[in-house]
Amino acid sequence: MDSKHIEQLLEKYWNCETSLEEEQQLRDFFKGTAIPDSLNETASLFRFFEAEKKKSLGDSFDTAVTKELKKRQGGKIINMVSWVQMARIAAGVLVVVAATYFIRQEVRRAYPEEKVVTDTYTDPQLAFEETKKALMMIGKGFGKAKSEAGKIKMFNEAEKKIQGKETGAEKEESANI
Repeated sequence: MDSKHIEQLLEKYWNCETSLEEEQQLRDFFKGTAIPDSLNETASLFRFFEAEKKKSLGDSFDTAVTKELKKRQGGKIINMVSWVQMARIAAGVLVVVAATYFIRQEVRRAYPEEKVVTDTYTDPQLAFEETKKALMMIGKGFGKAKSEAGKIKMFNEAEKKIQGKETGAEKEESANI
């Protein structure tokens, strides 16, 4: 095979662009004896790959591994969580539960339960009249707020008109220049 062709294939090989057929051509070339001196290192790499492909584990591998595992079965058992660690975790949980209990007690003392709400009016007509007065008072407040909001709206419209005139005056001034 031509050494230039082999160098081109090697370039593609190093860039991971070769096809399976091209890689087989390289393997076949480096199996031969007529290899240029410039490709000796690459040839030794391909020979190493071929030698590794031929190696196998052998028949005694499974028995050796099984034998080694049986020896180790009687070894030391490692506890994942020691008693000291469990005691630390239990103490932490106990602190959280106690803190929650005492905080709830303090909150209950600070804010005693409200008494049951009872009706303040025995006469339904009188209750209706009082409710009506309260709603009228709220309605007057809303009416006053609406009139104040109308004033704000008037100021906003005036501001827009002023800004519109200023921008128009600025346009005329820039046109005169």
